[in-house]
Amino acid sequence: MCILTRQLTPGEPDLALLLSHPLHFLSLGLGSGLFPKAPGTAGTLLGFPLFWSIMQLPIWQQWLALLLLFVFGIWCCAFTGRALGVSDHGAIVWDEIVAMAAILVTVPATWAWAVAAFALFRLFDIWKPYPISWADRHIGGGFGVMLDDGLAAVMAIVVLQLMQRYL
Repeated sequence: MCILTRQLTPGEPDLALLLSHPLHFLSLGLGSGLFPKAPGTAGTLLGFPLFWSIMQLPIWQQWLALLLLFVFGIWCCAFTGRALGVSDHGAIVWDEIVAMAAILVTVPATWAWAVAAFALFRLFDIWKPYPISWADRHIGGGFGVMLDDGLAAVMAIVVLQLMQRYL
C-alpha cells in the first residue's frame, strides 16, 4: 500500500489536503508528514536540504533566514492545524524541518556531527524534557507548534556545543 493512500480517519491529513493549498504543502513537509510511521523523523530529514540551501550564506544571513522561516512557520502551522482541528498534529512537520536546519548551522559540516545533531534533536523532540514539555502543554497555536521544536533544537545545540568543546 502506498504511504500516501493509507486508510484515513476524519480530520486526518491526506494527499488531497497536502495539495489543496501551498501552506498545507509546506507545513506537511512536502508530504513527509503523511508517512504513517515517524512523520516527525521523516520531516526532520528535510532539515538537511534546507540547511544545504543556506549554508553558503554568511552566518548572520543563515540565522536571519531561519528566523524568518520560524516566524513563517507560526502562520503556516496554525493554518494547517485549523484545517485539521488539531493545532499540533503529528503530520505538521515544518517545525522539525526548521529546527533541524538551525542545529546544523551550529556544528561542523561532517557526517558524524550531522548524525549526532539528528539523533540529539529527535531525542529531545520525542522525550520532551522540561521546558519543552511545559511549552508543548501550555502554548498552543502555531507559536506552540514552532516553540517546542525550537526548544528541542536549543537543547540539542547546547549538548553539541559541549561535545565540540570537550571532544
